[in-house]
Amino acid sequence: MPVSRKVLTWAVVTAVMAVLVVFVGPYIIGPESIEGSKNVLTMARAIPLPVDGPESLDWDPRGEGPYVGVTDGRILKWSGEDLGWVQFAYSSPHRGNCSSHKVEPACGRPLGLSFEKKTGDLYFCDGYLGIMKVGPKGGLAEKVVDEAEGQKVMFANQMDIDEEEDVIYFNDSSDTYHFGDVFYAFLCGEKTGRAIRYDKKTKEAKVIMDRLHFPNGLALSKDGSFVLSCEVPTQLVHRYWAKGPKAGTRDIFAKLPGYADNIRRTETGDFWVALHSKKTPFSRLSMIHPWVGKFFIKTLKMELLLFLFEGGKPHAVAVKLSGKTGEIMEILEDSEGKNMKFISEVQERDGRLWFGSVFLPSVWVLDRQ
Repeated sequence: MPVSRKVLTWAVVTAVMAVLVVFVGPYIIGPESIEGSKNVLTMARAIPLPVDGPESLDWDPRGEGPYVGVTDGRILKWSGEDLGWVQFAYSSPHRGNCSSHKVEPACGRPLGLSFEKKTGDLYFCDGYLGIMKVGPKGGLAEKVVDEAEGQKVMFANQMDIDEEEDVIYFNDSSDTYHFGDVFYAFLCGEKTGRAIRYDKKTKEAKVIMDRLHFPNGLALSKDGSFVLSCEVPTQLVHRYWAKGPKAGTRDIFAKLPGYADNIRRTETGDFWVALHSKKTPFSRLSMIHPWVGKFFIKTLKMELLLFLFEGGKPHAVAVKLSGKTGEIMEILEDSEGKNMKFISEVQERDGRLWFGSVFLPSVWVLDRQ
């Protein structure tokens, strides 16, 4: 049967567009530059893992680690060059179908990690199961909380602990989507994310901020007076006052030059934010209106969606914010993604910066001394 001219024309147009996207796209749709940034993340040293996605890092009270949560539902511990990465804990007893490269909901997906210094217990957000806890000896984690004010926690993302008050703060990124649907939650325009306060003594979970558009990273201030929550699509960092004369109110703490993943406090009280991506023409377009984002979700494959969102050039950006004013203090990049990309967290420790990735099988270390 002869091919119609119309079908042939569309085939040619599609092929030409594909070639343009691959070879010319990065120059047209590429990520925006950030004035004053330092392209130094190319010098970071990579520590490979046997599994993808060390999304978050933390150290135990003895200073051992880091510990990381990975794609197959486990938490691994770095035990030095000789022993490498060893298993410490896991989210779920259902380990039969767990994969090193693909998330299986039954296995769980550990995200934000936080050690409680006074007990040695490791608390973490699981993108499917809620807030989990495992003791200093590791093993199978137990559920702490998966509901707040009568509503299921669908997508626990990052958390922090106020040890003086025995309180856990955490983000629930969506009331509809789990971790596996992260881009749907991001682009669909829904404002169903919540920041939650969980009292370990009373077992009460209270919503402290609601109607957030995909809140991702969360961190507590050094003095415990406020909580920060990073709303990804708006690039805003919201602040909730937990103590003091403004207690119970909220305001905007900072505006970021891209789309945030996790946020971590430094020893001095400042904050590091990992950006999943800088702003790009496609990211701006896809978030003009919810129906635009939904259209792209329905019509584009996830691989192409991610490629366009990153501007055809995956990269790495870390932003340091003043803990007092929210002003940007420093921006570090690997603008070409030559060494580092898809970073999800930055931790400052002993003169070094440690980086995690939600997708790649690597942790990076940058010596700043």
